[in-house]
Amino acid sequence: MELCVALDLPTKEENLALIQKIKEYDVWLKVGLRTYIRDGEDFLKAIKQINPDFKIFLDLKLYDIPNTMADAAESIMGLGVDMFNVHASAGKRAMKTVMQRLEKYEKRPLVLAVTALTSFSEEEFQEVYASDIATKADQFAKDAMQSGLDGVVCSAFESASIKKITSADFMTLTPGIRPFGEDAGDQKRVADVAYAKEALVDFIVVGRPIYQAENPAAVVSKILALI
Repeated sequence: MELCVALDLPTKEENLALIQKIKEYDVWLKVGLRTYIRDGEDFLKAIKQINPDFKIFLDLKLYDIPNTMADAAESIMGLGVDMFNVHASAGKRAMKTVMQRLEKYEKRPLVLAVTALTSFSEEEFQEVYASDIATKADQFAKDAMQSGLDGVVCSAFESASIKKITSADFMTLTPGIRPFGEDAGDQKRVADVAYAKEALVDFIVVGRPIYQAENPAAVVSKILALI
């Protein structure tokens, strides 16, 4: 299991200050939609300047027509990131088109598919997808694996089932982890590190419990000790 720190602070300067505090640790850094729209490619370069060994997860959740998604994925290749994601609900054709477009590259980032956003409650998900979360997440995971992706984004509660119906090597990344039972905030389906570990999660994403702490480095160290 690997730790991915979410860079969700209000300004570029605050995110860079956080990165400086944890630069000695072997962690991934998640750059989300707001951060990337605001700070762009320069921010990705700034991360590597602080520590070139940091691995970057670009969390943009691509969702569009297949060719547009593939165009975007190819543009991402020029950013030097180590992982990015798409929405599984864009469909198998879209996911396959993305992966086919990346075949020509000798080395590519990991590509994951979002199953069900962890902010969804069961009722809210049912309204949108006319299915329960567990069933649809399993289906999306199968679709992603058959389309050639490396894994999925899901909650810790779906991870074990997804591993069982796909492969032990098919990766799961779980957002919204509250490592020590902290408040869930706007997330609905959250778990602690122990549960995620038991569910065979490959990547845990932790945001607020780290960046809202008085000593973010100490929290990162404590989480790494748990995993």
